[in-house]
Amino acid sequence: MTKESNPEYLAKVAQLSPEDIERLLSRMTGKLPRRLEKNKLTSEDALAIQLELEDEQLQEWREKMHSIRDKETAKTKVKVVVKDAVLAETKPLKKTAMQKLEINDKAAPKAKSKSKATAKSEVK
Repeated sequence: MTKESNPEYLAKVAQLSPEDIERLLSRMTGKLPRRLEKNKLTSEDALAIQLELEDEQLQEWREKMHSIRDKETAKTKVKVVVKDAVLAETKPLKKTAMQKLEINDKAAPKAKSKSKATAKSEVK
């Protein structure tokens, strides 16, 4: 944890309303409230440090959300491409499967007649 506060955040703390200061103090966790209680930090410094920590956490959260959104959009694009490819492949496959069934159905009676003919010739 930083011991000194950033001057930019000190300027922001000076502009805060008393209600915002109370909210910011209530969000303090860890060593920061203890340092404030023991008078190792002024309230302005502690508030500035808290603002800086929250800004850093917000930036990290935004980066994580951005990466999650990128992954989700990549997954949906892949699913769409895969679905389109599967649909493109399944339609011709269904036709060819139907054609194979028709060919097998037509070939089946011929095969039976040939087998009967060969069976008769073998019997004679």
